Amino acid sequence: MSQSADLMDLTEEDIRKHYPAALSMLQGLDHTPRLAKAKEAPVAERSAGLGTRRRFRSTTPGLVTRSTARPEGVRLVEQVEGIGEDELPSPLQATVLHKLRRSLAIALATGEAFSEATGLAELKRGNLEGRLSDDKKAAFTELLAAEALATLYTFANATSYLLAPSLTEVTVEIGAVEEVLTDNAQLALHGALWELDQDVALFANEDTKLVATVAAFAEQLMEKVALRAQTAPRLVPFTGASYHVEADGLTINGFTPARAAKGSKLTMTFKKPNEVVGNHIAKYQAMKLSKMLMAYDFERKLNPFAELGGFIFTFMGDGAPGTGKTTLIQMMAGLISGYCETAGYAFRYQNLSTDNIDSYQGKSGQNAKAFINNVIDPNVIGFGTIDDIDQLAGKRGDRQSSAGQLEITAVLMESFAGANTVVRGNCTFGMFSNYPENVDDALRQRAGARFLVDGPQTREDYIDILHLLMGKNHDIPVGDHDLFAAQEIKKAVAASFDSHSKPHEAGLLEVFDRVNSKIGGLDTIAKLGTYLKGIQEADPRFTGRAIKNITDAVKVRAMDFELPDEWMDEPELFLFKSYDDKKAMIEEMRQPITVEMVIQEINRYADSEFRYADKSDEVAIENMVRDYGRTEEAKRRYLESKG
Repeated sequence: MSQSADLMDLTEEDIRKHYPAALSMLQGLDHTPRLAKAKEAPVAERSAGLGTRRRFRSTTPGLVTRSTARPEGVRLVEQVEGIGEDELPSPLQATVLHKLRRSLAIALATGEAFSEATGLAELKRGNLEGRLSDDKKAAFTELLAAEALATLYTFANATSYLLAPSLTEVTVEIGAVEEVLTDNAQLALHGALWELDQDVALFANEDTKLVATVAAFAEQLMEKVALRAQTAPRLVPFTGASYHVEADGLTINGFTPARAAKGSKLTMTFKKPNEVVGNHIAKYQAMKLSKMLMAYDFERKLNPFAELGGFIFTFMGDGAPGTGKTTLIQMMAGLISGYCETAGYAFRYQNLSTDNIDSYQGKSGQNAKAFINNVIDPNVIGFGTIDDIDQLAGKRGDRQSSAGQLEITAVLMESFAGANTVVRGNCTFGMFSNYPENVDDALRQRAGARFLVDGPQTREDYIDILHLLMGKNHDIPVGDHDLFAAQEIKKAVAASFDSHSKPHEAGLLEVFDRVNSKIGGLDTIAKLGTYLKGIQEADPRFTGRAIKNITDAVKVRAMDFELPDEWMDEPELFLFKSYDDKKAMIEEMRQPITVEMVIQEINRYADSEFRYADKSDEVAIENMVRDYGRTEEAKRRYLESKG
């Protein structure tokens, strides 16, 4: 987890002083490509004597036009204004050019701020004056590369953000961005504009495709630069600070894409908690998590629960078909949506479905990354779901997994527990599956919490769900039953947690009993650690990540309280207080961790892993038996045909 960055304003004066330089780059620059190759557009069919686009014209007196410029010359203004047949630039073309100039100026201002903060500005002056000592040359080169990456990413980030309101349903596949140079900031921008000019010429034959092309280029450039930045030195001054542009509502947080603070419009049918029958622990934790999200502080860009421990960033809900996973999603989305509406916060819900698997190489991964970026946007409260994840994300080593499924697996693994994963506490991701044993082990273990969605269990549960689903269009008496009394959440949850004082799965119960018989009751850290080692000996997949997930779950239990409903209904009581006040109020409600909590959470987590492993092994055995049977039948038929 990372602390939120210090916020620094980029003033209009800081930005606008770079307008002339930005406009000059758009009007004309010369660049010889070093990493990419010039793209050639196919010759379009056309009627004799008719052009497919109007001729380029110079918009600046004395500026050399494309017809006489060197092949590597870049005239992006002319390229954009040359789309279509009208002699005048369209409003959308003008919008794109204005946004590009604005983005370039913001990028140059950010680079300048980085340069001043790191001492690079002084090194530049020393280099120009010939007084840069040998011992500073290595640092000078590294800082120039860092400034180039920061400037380049900011340009792409601002372009994507500012063009978002002009986007339509039209999309363009431009392929990967190649001309990413890091010698210095100016050369980096020249290379980017050269490649953007190539893409506009190739893909943007109309205005809607112009916007889509520039936006696609910005997304690809951000991805490529962020990847390069992972191994680049001296970037902490950029990643550790947030630059805010008040006029645009844009906040630049290192190599994290900026998104407009707009919520998604939900059309799903929300469910109330009393409409979720059974699933007591899953329902309770979903209700708690919904309120936890609301503690997020938009100024500090951090949630007190994420700092204190106990925040659930990822969870997995598993259960048989028809046990209520979709209902749980509808309940949780409905709760968060209602809380955000009361507080005036932007809420963004998004689901990653099988529609996002694409046959185009790399597109499935792009879809998954876009899903992640939309949900983690620090300017909104986010809830992302991945239903039927066993169908969506491929299992590595499984020959049945497509390339697209494996791309999605890689993106989710990196996003949920990767080197650059930052848990701010403004969003959560839920993975749901009827067959979690078919999910890649490493991806499944990235689910910090487990929600067993087992549906109605008791006689009372079945009466409640029958009454609920029957509706009101009948006169059948309820009979001897207290409706929904069994769904009283605290009582049901306490019973569910107590049931995990001993394991449920036979394999784990054997380990539990064996360890207890050797060392006695599990009442010390040493004994609990011995139990964990015994589990690992029985299941080698029970690794250090499993221990982390268990300790996170224990911390959640220490936060075993619901924020009062009135805090959600009246935001002034909690939501609108300062970060420090909210943190203090939460700390007062925190409970001490007990041995019973630890044992129950070990058993809950390990039960799920043993359940998945047993099912996975059984499925594998059944498949092998089926394959052997097919082989034997094929041999029999083959021999009969020969006889």
